Parts: sequence; C-alpha cells; structure tokens
Amino acid sequence: MESLYLLIPLSVLLVVVIGALFWNAIRGGQFDDLEGPAHRILQDDDRPGHESPGNEAGREKNN
Repeated sequence: MESLYLLIPLSVLLVVVIGALFWNAIRGGQFDDLEGPAHRILQDDDRPGHESPGNEAGREKNN
C-alpha cells in the first residue's frame, strides 16, 4: 500500500510531462504536414549527369 503513495504521483507527473511535450510539438508545427515529405521523395527528379556505379560497369562491358 505504501508503494502506491509513490507510484501514483510519479505516474501523474509522467502523464503531465508527456502531455507538455506533446503540446509543445503541436504548437511547434511538427504535425502540420505529414504527407509532404513522403510525396517529395517520389516526385524528386534524379540529377542529370549523375550515374550510379552499376550503370558505368554495364557500359564498359558493352564497349
């Protein structure tokens, strides 16, 4: 029973800290655009003139 006197306030304190961190993340705009970075990866063009090492090895064999 005595352990509850310690565990209940600690758990309430933990909930308050987690709530404050979550509130700070919301106010900071961390959850504003969740899909933007995922679409940006798909729509990103490869750099022209950039060749991967696998493509260079294939061209040397064909020459």
